[in-house]
Amino acid sequence: MLKKFDITFNQPNGEKICHSLELGKILFILGANGTGKSSLISRIFKTHYQQAKRISAHRQTWFTSNTLDITPQSRDDLEKNIRSQDQQVHARYREDYAQQRAGVAIYDLIDSDTMLEREIAGLVRAGKLKEAQEKAKKPSPIQVINQLMRLSNIPIEISLEEKQKIMARCRGGLPYSVAELSDGERSAFLIAAAVLTAKSNTLLLIDEPERHLHRSIISPLLTLLFEERKDCAFIVSTHEVMLPVDNPSASTILLRACEYVNSQAESWMADILTPNATIYDALKRDILGSRKKIIFVEGTPASIDTPIYSLLFPQVSIVPKGSCRDVEHAVRSLRDAEDLHWISAWGIVDNDRRSADDIARLRRHNVHALSHYSVEALYYHPKIAKKVAIRQANVTGDDPKELYRQAVRDAVNAVDKNKAHLLDKAVERIVRREIFEYLPGKEDIQNKDDINIKIDIVAHRTAEDQRLSNLTRDQDLEKLLQLYPLRESGALSQIAKGIGLTKPKYEEAVRKLLQEDKAAFSFLKNLFGNLPSEVAAP
Repeated sequence: MLKKFDITFNQPNGEKICHSLELGKILFILGANGTGKSSLISRIFKTHYQQAKRISAHRQTWFTSNTLDITPQSRDDLEKNIRSQDQQVHARYREDYAQQRAGVAIYDLIDSDTMLEREIAGLVRAGKLKEAQEKAKKPSPIQVINQLMRLSNIPIEISLEEKQKIMARCRGGLPYSVAELSDGERSAFLIAAAVLTAKSNTLLLIDEPERHLHRSIISPLLTLLFEERKDCAFIVSTHEVMLPVDNPSASTILLRACEYVNSQAESWMADILTPNATIYDALKRDILGSRKKIIFVEGTPASIDTPIYSLLFPQVSIVPKGSCRDVEHAVRSLRDAEDLHWISAWGIVDNDRRSADDIARLRRHNVHALSHYSVEALYYHPKIAKKVAIRQANVTGDDPKELYRQAVRDAVNAVDKNKAHLLDKAVERIVRREIFEYLPGKEDIQNKDDINIKIDIVAHRTAEDQRLSNLTRDQDLEKLLQLYPLRESGALSQIAKGIGLTKPKYEEAVRKLLQEDKAAFSFLKNLFGNLPSEVAAP
């Protein structure tokens, strides 16, 4: 039977707010400062303390040790003491055992990683090699943390070293203690560690996670954690109004005020919104204040779109919205709503061989179509691939020019092998576009008895076949990236392989390149035309 957590509290008028939170579900508690968010979190924890875990993300994040310097018994004792203190009235404004909490998070992370390794070793010793291989496929919490960090645009990697030490590396550099991470990096690390090491069927309460983290980081980080721990339920207290917007399937409690009796919260003025409901504008103005900038992009938080756009537009919130239509709808909805004056919205969509008229139409609605077929071209553009080849050659000692030439040859061969599929896709788009251009208007319908539309598909296919043949003959990788969905041909994997990397490692190398190479960053930024200057304008 699915476990539920009942959330109940009084309103000043005597009525009750009641909400049932199932495992795998998310509840945001949203309100301005002073509306009683932390008090309500304390109340909920006190009710469910046996199954709940409180993560005070806005409190102390620093710690002095990166080692397993507490015993199992002391760790259990600390958890009991922390649970006891978190039930007290003063827990809403004071955090006891602040430093020890970070130590418990490190202990649990190391213990979880170690236990997984022991299970695999035990299976091997027992001769159960198949079971050991299956168990080894499951990533450890540390591996999951590293994946989440990458997808959340945090350039660090965590590892468990000798003597049970947790170490960090920034952009592949030398290892250093996790105690030396920045405030934001430590906060993200501790939130992820606490969530990933929680027991199944836990109610996880996260209090103001945005204190040390920009929304462009905390939003994808939380969304990915929600997805990773569907066996738990989440309550997130925040005054970042876009966090619930980024998770439309979540429910939201809107707090307006809190009433205290003898320093203890007794009731809250609140509304509860079901998933996809609208947050009323007065609360948005109270919480947001100044103007915010958002770029909606295609894909999901886990796709390759969000990380690269976050790097190219670092001071802007990047919000993945799925399809190109979803992006356009999101931008137009915000731009058309004059009362949302604190939000400036833009969109970026794949080119998909759109007509010039369609690209111009999108720009009129503040949606920018890429200069190339899809976002993959930003990663695999010849100028970027050459730079990655040079970096890889510095590691392997190979000739970077030969690495790049091999990558292009292999990519073009992959295109040639999948020529029929690419032709079908291209001709389909051309024919569809031409049909839409011939769609009758009002006058045509009023003044004509019949309308005939004739498309010469053979002529389109012949011309497209010749174009594609010429491009493969000339090994014109850039033009191929402009006109065709090369991700459907295997060409992108061949580029990565030719340079000596897997596709994920290649894409990771590109993101690292953009963080360290100003010329590469500027080149890709210039592909967006006037969009960067529009976004940067006050």
